[in-house]
Amino acid sequence: MPTASQIKALLSSHSAGDAERFHAVALQMAAAEARKGHQKLADEIRELVNKSRRNAQSGNIRQKVHSLAAPQGEAGELLEASESHLRLSDLVLEDSLRERVERIVQEQKNLSKLKERNLRPRQRLLFTGPPGCGKTITASALANELRLPLFVVRLDSLISRYLGESLSKLLLIFDAAEKHRAVYLFDEFDSIGYTRDASGDVGEMRRVLNAFLVFIEKMKSNSLIIAATNYGQRLDQALFRRFDDLVEFGLPETPQIRQTIKRLLRDVENEEFDWKKIEPAAKELSYAEITRATEEAIKEMIIHDLNMVTDKALVRALSERRMNLRL
Repeated sequence: MPTASQIKALLSSHSAGDAERFHAVALQMAAAEARKGHQKLADEIRELVNKSRRNAQSGNIRQKVHSLAAPQGEAGELLEASESHLRLSDLVLEDSLRERVERIVQEQKNLSKLKERNLRPRQRLLFTGPPGCGKTITASALANELRLPLFVVRLDSLISRYLGESLSKLLLIFDAAEKHRAVYLFDEFDSIGYTRDASGDVGEMRRVLNAFLVFIEKMKSNSLIIAATNYGQRLDQALFRRFDDLVEFGLPETPQIRQTIKRLLRDVENEEFDWKKIEPAAKELSYAEITRATEEAIKEMIIHDLNMVTDKALVRALSERRMNLRL
């Protein structure tokens, strides 16, 4: 069993992004297990370290490829490259949602076959749902599954107070999507996609929305355009028929709550949990809030030199998150 200092060193190096120190601590743990006669466990730890190092090298190569594929010039200033190593298998998703996302992946992987039959794969996607429920992270996992770069549209740079300038910038983004196949994410899309009948609307924003509707309908590239919003009800109704698929994300139900917590604690010692206490405490929390609460319970274990995460600490952290949401 790893010591508290080793767990601290692992978490510290992971949070600091220090891969070499992380690997070194893991190898020290492998050596300690080998000395105890746990040779199989030691070999498994060493193999995991080697796999991690290979993945890191692969990620560096992919990052170089992504940088070469990135739009340059003014378009590059409007798009922020996002890097993640998560795959769809790493995400906790409700079954029907996972099926829809995997269908998008399969259509993209069979893009040539579909186009030979004059069929277009799903590539204009609208993600809606509460904050912290996986919209952005799913876009990132999609990009990884398809081995494509992910570029997040910088809406703060897109929207301009000068007449017509926002439209020119939006055109640059869609031109980049035509030239550079990638996943383009319009996060917080409701800031430009809200209904054109909204009170307080300004002419420039209405023109940006109209232009977006035209550009996305005329899109001929093989890129994926993903618009994500926490406020689907605010969107202009004309948007929905322009997208190939509306993917709705929701708060985790009981199976996803349990799965999320178990995944977060898979490398940390924990007691046999009383799920009848934990699951009600996590109700109405997003995946992001459950993740933060679980991390709080892990930190409490480390700070107080405890041997394991207790369900009492986890319930307390989840309850605090619920109270914060009500404030």
